[in-house]
Amino acid sequence: MRLAYFDCFSGISGDMVLGALVDAGLDPEALRQELAKLPVPGIDVTFSPASRLGIAGTAAQVSVNRSPVETDHIHLHSHGESHPHRHLDEILQAIRSSSLDAEVRATAELIYRRLAGAEAEVHGLPPEEVHLHEVGAADAIVDIVGSVVGLRLLGVQQVFASPLRFGTGYVQCAHGRYPVPVPGVLALCKDVPTEQTDVRAELVTPTGAAIITTLAQGYGPVPPMRIDRLGYGAGKRELPEVPNLLRVRLGESTEQLTRDRVVLLEANIDDMNPEIYGYLSDLLFERGALDVYITPAQMKKGRPGNVLSVLTQPRDQEQIAATILAETTTLGVRHQAVDRLVLQRAIASVDTPYGPVQVKVWDFDGVRRSAPEYEDCAQLARRHGVPIQSVYAAARAADGEQSNRGNP
Repeated sequence: MRLAYFDCFSGISGDMVLGALVDAGLDPEALRQELAKLPVPGIDVTFSPASRLGIAGTAAQVSVNRSPVETDHIHLHSHGESHPHRHLDEILQAIRSSSLDAEVRATAELIYRRLAGAEAEVHGLPPEEVHLHEVGAADAIVDIVGSVVGLRLLGVQQVFASPLRFGTGYVQCAHGRYPVPVPGVLALCKDVPTEQTDVRAELVTPTGAAIITTLAQGYGPVPPMRIDRLGYGAGKRELPEVPNLLRVRLGESTEQLTRDRVVLLEANIDDMNPEIYGYLSDLLFERGALDVYITPAQMKKGRPGNVLSVLTQPRDQEQIAATILAETTTLGVRHQAVDRLVLQRAIASVDTPYGPVQVKVWDFDGVRRSAPEYEDCAQLARRHGVPIQSVYAAARAADGEQSNRGNP
């Protein structure tokens, strides 16, 4: 499994993530081609060599060149040029209307939902009513989408990070002069290992905090991995106390099992139309659920019912709980932290007579196993009018041939 580990010894920002990924080998032109799918007229992302306290890296610069009529227009309206007052729905609509890959759109949307949730907490407003100032600007949208796209282009399957290091002092925001770390960053970094330093600068920006706290599977030492690429993304200013760089390490995991902590949400339901469960499961997966399952149960007064169980990452717990409460008849949701041991897996693509099929591949105790992805097989079965078992069999045969040739 391909991993990315971010060393946040000097904090993290959106442009530092882009610079680090390009420094680690991301093709800038491939990134630009993907970003061109956003409905953002005139965007340009340039990369240049940079040095911070003698360490070489790459600096990213996002610019938006538009005519006065188009100024700060992303197929939606803004209320000012220097600090566009965009709401969450406007930004999500821009992302959804792009031609980006569905998984990229979903991940970028999740990052922005967490950003809006943090700002809502700070200002005491519902997320949909919050004005997203700096984080709603075009360059922030490009930073967020570009980071998701860049990791995908590099084949990264899991992200880990060091504890985040905060600076101190004050920074000028749209609302006025705020202490560092700004309240939005602290709201995003709940339950995340952090360290306060005396560096008088904003080391962790809201955009950087939203990206890493959404994508990272864990924080701490570097996980066991065989590193094959390194990259340094340069911050905008030179700091005397520490190299103003974000370092990323890319490589293959050397562990068969990974450990993580997830949240188990459960609700007892005995008075709901069972047809709703299918719709609910799809919706929960769209919103970040790792697994959804239903267990028949005998409820009070002898009524038959079900226990709805959902596994999710801690960062998605509130959104998943809110979805359960909104979409079912339950009046409460239980939650508990659970530890998991997870086998490393990879996704391979095999060619069959019906078309390409993605296959999930894993190895345990020296035995290779695989399973064709259901959605690919179902789509090809419908397209060709053949039994789905025929597509499964063809995918397994193709995977076996590919494995015998020594390919992953």
